[in-house]
Amino acid sequence: MSHPSAPRTIEAFHARLLEAAETLPKRLRQCAEYLAANTDRIAVSTVAEMALAAGVQPSALMRFCKILGFSGYSEMQRLFRDAYAQGWPDYATRLRNLRESGAGSPSALLAEFIDAGRMSLENLASSIDSRNLDRAVKILSEAGMVHLVGLRRAFPVASYLAYAFEKMDVPAFLHDGVGKLDHRHAIRPGDALVAITFSPYSGETVELAEFARGQGVPVIAITDTVMSPLQKLDATVLSVAEVDFGAFRALSATLSLAITLAVAVGAGRKAAP
Repeated sequence: MSHPSAPRTIEAFHARLLEAAETLPKRLRQCAEYLAANTDRIAVSTVAEMALAAGVQPSALMRFCKILGFSGYSEMQRLFRDAYAQGWPDYATRLRNLRESGAGSPSALLAEFIDAGRMSLENLASSIDSRNLDRAVKILSEAGMVHLVGLRRAFPVASYLAYAFEKMDVPAFLHDGVGKLDHRHAIRPGDALVAITFSPYSGETVELAEFARGQGVPVIAITDTVMSPLQKLDATVLSVAEVDFGAFRALSATLSLAITLAVAVGAGRKAAP
C-alpha cells in the first residue's frame, strides 16, 4: 500500500491525523489518540517512550508513522523539533531535572506545575488560530445570550466565563447539569454556545453542541486535539493543550484563553452602538 507524502507543517500533521483516524484498527487508533493528546512530547521522547505511554508496541507506532506519510518516527520527530526548537526541549530538560532532584516535596511540585503551565502558555501563544479567536469574539459579542457548557475538568472554565460575563453585563446561561436538568431548549436563534471539553470528552457537552448546531446556533469549541468530537462540527474551534505533570493537567493556558474571551467580548459589547 502506498502512503502519502509526509506532512510539512504541524497544521498539516493534525489534518492528516484526523483523516487517518477514521479508518484505523484499534491499536493504530490508540496511537492516533495518544499522539493527538500529547504532541508536546513528540519532540523530546523516544519511540520506545511514546509507545509505552500509548500502551502499544514500538512496531505499531512505527507503522502508524508510515501511515501518516513519514519514513519512520525520527522523521515525524524532526518536524516537531524544527517547529518547537525555541522552547520545548529546554522545558523538558528543566522538568526532568526537577523530577530527579525534588523528591516530590511541595516546593518541587509547585516548580513542576509552574514549568508545565509556562510550557502550556508558550504552546498556546504559538498555536492559537488568531482568525478563529477574532471570529469567536465577534460571534459572542453579537449573541443575544451566551450559553456555556463544560463539565468535569472543564467546569471551572465554564463557571469562570459565566462569572466574568455576569460582571460585564453579558447575558449568559451556564448549563451545569445540576439535578440532571436539561436546559437545551433555552437556546434560541440569535444565541451562541461556548462548549468546552477535553480528552476524555464529555458526551453531554458534545450532545449540547450538536443540538445547538442543529438549531443553526453558532458554537465556539474550546478543546484540545484534532481527535475531539467537537472538531467534526461546523464550529469555531479554539484549540488549547495543557502539558501534564504526573498525569495531572492544570488549566493555566485554558483559563488564560477564557479570560481573553471574556474581556474581549465585554469590551466589544460596550463599544457596540
